Amino acid sequence: MIHVLDTRWRGREGVIAVFAVPHEAGVALVESGPESAFGGVVAGLGALGYALADVTDVFLTHIHLDHAGAAWRFAEAGARVHVHPRGARHLADPTRLVESARRIYGDRMEELWGELRPVPKERLKVAEDGERVAVGGRVFTAHATPGHAVHHHVWALEDALFTGDVAGVRLSGGPVLPPCPPPDIQLEDWRGSIAQLRALPAKTLYLTHSGAYRDKERTLDALEARLSDWGAWVRARLREGLSPEAMVPLFEAKVRAELAAAGLEGEAVARYEAANPSAYSVYGLVRYWQKHHPEAL
Repeated sequence: MIHVLDTRWRGREGVIAVFAVPHEAGVALVESGPESAFGGVVAGLGALGYALADVTDVFLTHIHLDHAGAAWRFAEAGARVHVHPRGARHLADPTRLVESARRIYGDRMEELWGELRPVPKERLKVAEDGERVAVGGRVFTAHATPGHAVHHHVWALEDALFTGDVAGVRLSGGPVLPPCPPPDIQLEDWRGSIAQLRALPAKTLYLTHSGAYRDKERTLDALEARLSDWGAWVRARLREGLSPEAMVPLFEAKVRAELAAAGLEGEAVARYEAANPSAYSVYGLVRYWQKHHPEAL
């Protein structure tokens, strides 16, 4: 049994999920959610009959604050925190992580994500690619899956793949969109990670944004197609000489049109924008082309 806990981040349903996995000695979490939604996660655990002290392990897909911001809270309560080697040092000392996030979010940093403190080093467990972690009779396997972030793992458990952001953002069964914020977007790596997900035998995708989806191939096909389309759109605008700032309203309109074509409007569109701000994808994809393929511009 895997339970989907809705963090109800900023009062919105179905935007950021945390996954609770009961086992013989308590309960493990995949993702911690942001620290600003910590209370919502604890309340969700309480509804399942678990206290904070019952959380033995937290498996992080990557260290972006919507996925890992509350990890230190669970660690201080006694949980082990499992993370990609390239993310571990930033949880042990989050100074650079905070500085990077503050450049993006400015004065809204605490409002959006809450407080960030170091994860105690004795609670921090580095997981290498392919590493198997046994917890209370259940075995989680780490798969390095870069493209969205260089410090990204997908965690496999039986028929489940906990995909973080590398399988996209898909809310309430709607379209799947690729989250492309700076600084790590790398389209070739991302396509390789999608191929890796296809090859893994597990069939159910657990998306942090948000929920469980059993149409694995359909989701991955749609994600790969939109990732290519968005990348090509930004490249074309760069070739036209547009600045990122000039692109943002055009790209926001493009995304709204894609969601409208799927029958979404109003609050449903606002939820997608909260989970995956269009402007950040512009900046991430601009950086990708300028850093990795300047010859294409």
